[in-house]
Order: sequence, then structure tokens, then C-alpha cells
Amino acid sequence: MQVFRGIQHAALAPACALTIGNFDGVHRGHQAMLALLRNEARHRGLPSTVLTFEPHPRDYFATLMGKPELAPSRVATLRDKLSELENCGVDQVVVLPFDKALASLTPEAFVDRILVHGLKAKYVLVGDDFRFGAKRAGDYALLDAMGSAKGFDVARMNSYEVHGERVSSSLVREALERGDMKAVATMLGRPYTVSGHVVHGQKLGRSLDCRTLNVRFGHPKPATMGIFVVRTHGLADHPLDGVASLGVRPTVEEAGRVLLEVHCFDWPAQLGSEGGYGKIVRVELLHKLRDEARYDGLEALQAAIHKDIADAREFFEAQGRQTTRDRI
Repeated sequence: MQVFRGIQHAALAPACALTIGNFDGVHRGHQAMLALLRNEARHRGLPSTVLTFEPHPRDYFATLMGKPELAPSRVATLRDKLSELENCGVDQVVVLPFDKALASLTPEAFVDRILVHGLKAKYVLVGDDFRFGAKRAGDYALLDAMGSAKGFDVARMNSYEVHGERVSSSLVREALERGDMKAVATMLGRPYTVSGHVVHGQKLGRSLDCRTLNVRFGHPKPATMGIFVVRTHGLADHPLDGVASLGVRPTVEEAGRVLLEVHCFDWPAQLGSEGGYGKIVRVELLHKLRDEARYDGLEALQAAIHKDIADAREFFEAQGRQTTRDRI
């Protein structure tokens, strides 16, 4: 999959089949749309293309108004969104910076400059709630009419439902906020995952008898925070069970940066004490144990960590017993 920042690239395909959206989380509704896009692209002999935005348009407008609390929490980082789009078989992704210039484009100018001249779209697939252009003035009817005038086909996909409920990024955010990881996995079609490079931290885990690997979450407002049972991929030839904290670490740091700290129960001996740094890992958050908390000192923090480890081990043991019963 090729990824382009903006539309001024000679390597962009000379024509494409396109869908447009934020694709936060790449949930099952998104996946169904991308499957349809790939099918239509294949029949037309065109590359399947996703046009997405960074930052999220609502992030931009919240910052513009000086009200960051209005910005939506982020299900996935840009890295994880791109990874899932690639898993869905997309040929190319164009990431447009959402800024004043883009926000001020009329619907007609958006179609003309971005879709026609920029991406040379021959087929455009959108959701049933799609709006575009300044003040969200453009809708499906306008896009369809402009497609007829400009020479590209337009199609609309209805909502995707699971158990009678429309799947959306907002619904995924709500499930993440309440820590319902089972519901999140149902809507995503996979466990909720955070990935990234392992970076150096304060090495505090070693003094607490609980070494951790650290992964930055590249957005200040994740859709979930707390202590989780996790499974980590990318360190060994098999996934490693463990426990993790996703949050701002209020007991040991005041910077407010969001960090995923993962403790693997069984550290691969071949990595040595420093072998994890720089590796790209993928961490599945399987079950939420509790919310993040501030403790009165490192001793209380250490006690809480060891209880979390015990609770996480109990979770995996219970899962193993359930699997055994299912086999019987």
C-alpha cells in the first residue's frame, strides 16, 4: 500500500476508485465499505484509494474555537489506521492535512480541486451520512450531480449493523470509554490494538520489580485509558501475555503525555535486558481491569501493579479453562 501526504505527488495513480472518510478505528462498517470499494476498483481496473484527514476535522475546529474538550477521543493513531487500511487491501491512501484552506473549500471546489484534478477519481463511494465542503454544505445528491457533470460514478453504501445496531466510530468510542473490550472487538472484528516503536522510558519499572516496554500513543486524547490485560506481538515468534497501563501515569509524571506501558509475564531471554528498544510491537488490549489511579508513593504503586499482574494472570487462566471446556 502506498501512502501520500497531500495530492501533489507524481507517483499518485492517474485514475482511481475512491472512498472518503476519517476511518477512525477501521471498524466492521469501514471494512464492509472497503471490501465494496476493492470490488468496484477491480472491475474498473483502478487502484482502490482512501482519502482521509489528519488531524480529524473535529480536532481542527475544537482547536480553532479554543475548546479542546469538544474534540473526539481517538480510537486509533494514524499508524494503526494506516496499518488496518493496508490489512483491508487498500492500494493507496492519501492523507490530507485538515487546515484552514481545506475547511474553507466550498463543496463544488472540493470536488473540482481534490476529487477531479487532484485524485482523478472515476468512482466515488461514500457512506449514507456523508457530508463535505465548508460548513458541511455538500451532500450525496450534490456529489452525485457533480459526478455526472464531471465524469465520475458515485455510489452510496448503507449503514452496517451488528446485532441490529449501526456500527460507527462514535459507538466504538463509547464502548472504549466504558471499558467494554468485548463489545469493541465485536465492532472492530478483532481485538483493540495499539502499536508503535518501543521507546526508552524512566526505567522506573525495574526498581518496582516490574520491567516494562513503552509505546507512545500519538494523540493526546485516547478513547480509553486504564489498566488492561494484554497480548503483545513482535517481540518473539509467539504472542506474549501481560498487563499494561494506557494513560498519563499520574503517580510518577506530570507531563500529561499518553504512554502505553506493557509488562510481559515472560520476557524473551534472547532479547536480553535492552533488546526490545526500537522494535515495532502490536499490543492487543483484551480486558480492562480498572481505571488509572494516583498513588501516595512508589510503595503503594508497586502493590497495585503486583495485584494487576495477579488479576491478569487469573484472566488468562480463566480463558484457558473456558477453552478446555469448549473443546470437551
